[in-house]
Amino acid sequence: MSEDRSLVQDNRPIPFGERLKGSDVFRTLFKEGMALVEQTANYLDGEGRAESRLLNRAGSLAYATESMRLTTRLMQLASWLLLQRAVNEGEMTSEQASLEKSKVKLSGLSSATEGVGWEGLPERLRDLIGRSIRLQERIKRLDAPSPEPASDNPVAAQLGMIASAFKFPG
Repeated sequence: MSEDRSLVQDNRPIPFGERLKGSDVFRTLFKEGMALVEQTANYLDGEGRAESRLLNRAGSLAYATESMRLTTRLMQLASWLLLQRAVNEGEMTSEQASLEKSKVKLSGLSSATEGVGWEGLPERLRDLIGRSIRLQERIKRLDAPSPEPASDNPVAAQLGMIASAFKFPG
């Protein structure tokens, strides 16, 4: 109970993202991300290559554009995952990884996930793109900095007023 109370009195948010990066959840995310990289490479080198040959000119252009975006997005995500794993395993400090992570672009390279060009892409490619975008969003949430504590926290102010009114130690 005293630990819980110190968290409230400390007035700082709990850094869930930092804790999550070193957890079993991260290990699952890492495996999922690396499996997606491998599945995408296998698809683009095999079945995807054959499917792209069947597309019309506009479809071929959309396929080339989206497969390039997909590959680039996955390489950025894999870089982030590998850096975070290196920190988790003590191979790098958080500061070293932070410098390297500044080179990783988690935003951008969006894909058009609707419309004529999208509908003309092979279903398997659309699935891989969708999965990569969802992975990107999860990683972006993990990588987001912890919010700074609000200096004018209205809940803390109200709790302080209640504590002083009832003469509880604050």
